[in-house]
Amino acid sequence: MIQVCSRCGTRWNVRDRQRAWCPRCQGSLLPPSAEQAPQWTPRADAGKPNAAGPAQRLPAGYRWIAVRPGAAPPPRRSPRPLGPTPRYAVIPRWGLQDRLEPPPPEATVQPPRTATRMVQTTVLITLLALAFAVVVHIANYALLLWNRSRLLNPIVAGAATWAGVAASVLVFFALIATTVVLINWLIARRASTYAEHGVEDPRPVWQLWVCCLVPVVNLFWAPVFVLELARVEGRLSWLRTPIVVWWCAWWVSFLVSAFSFATSFTTDSQGIANNTVAVTIAYLAALAALLLTVRVYQGFEHTHGVERRPTKRWVVVADGTPRDASPSPEPAEQSESDDRETDTATRVERDHEQRATSGIISA
Repeated sequence: MIQVCSRCGTRWNVRDRQRAWCPRCQGSLLPPSAEQAPQWTPRADAGKPNAAGPAQRLPAGYRWIAVRPGAAPPPRRSPRPLGPTPRYAVIPRWGLQDRLEPPPPEATVQPPRTATRMVQTTVLITLLALAFAVVVHIANYALLLWNRSRLLNPIVAGAATWAGVAASVLVFFALIATTVVLINWLIARRASTYAEHGVEDPRPVWQLWVCCLVPVVNLFWAPVFVLELARVEGRLSWLRTPIVVWWCAWWVSFLVSAFSFATSFTTDSQGIANNTVAVTIAYLAALAALLLTVRVYQGFEHTHGVERRPTKRWVVVADGTPRDASPSPEPAEQSESDDRETDTATRVERDHEQRATSGIISA
């Protein structure tokens, strides 16, 4: 009786005793058959894909196994033994270490700072230039009055004329410098204020420069920028009136200056005298407007209100006293509370004595 292994295909003669497992590969044995299994020989053209004829059927106990052509692959090497598990008396210090380097500090863009000393110096020079121009034009008007009846020395007349021109040129350049410095201060102040609130200035820098430098346009927009700055800083409640007064004085100074410039082309003596008076008034109006500008500037630079002081007060205590203990009450209040507690305790003692006395008498 023959049994064929279903795994390796080996035919075993089990004789009269049926077996279940292959002695070679431990595969399952097929049921025994008394007849001898037919030998199967593949055809020569069976491997061709287009071979004609019916497909060959494998006998029972055989199967197709795909193997690569050529020699048989070398046997696999069995892994070598790893050895005993390592043990350590202490925690090993070798191995990968996580070196966490601190991230580089982010370069924060600091807003430009205001040059307070430069602003103060430039404004002071402009005030002195305006005062000098006022004095020179008043002196020129006095010389014009003197010249109505008497002749002037040519040197004095030339000096007065050129002094007026020099004063006008000095005031012109001083006002330009003051305007540039104040615009720079306004831009820097707005940038730092909005940066403290965590936002950017909604007005671009070019808009601030253009709207503050172009004549006539700055009369409308420059005070608006100052009002926005006061609103953001929370100073609008006490700076609204100074800003409005400065705005009105600026308009008056602009109108008077335009009138004096329009009347400066006269050639007669009376027209020159009238223009001298107009120029003097224009310089006085510009001086007043600049003083109001300084008032608004100081309103922003001055810190209003009392700074908050810490509520915790550090005192010297004796050893053993808890440091976070609450402060002791005032001496007067403490004495009053002690007196009240003493009176209450005395009353309670008297009540106990009276009760004890009454109990003894009744007994």
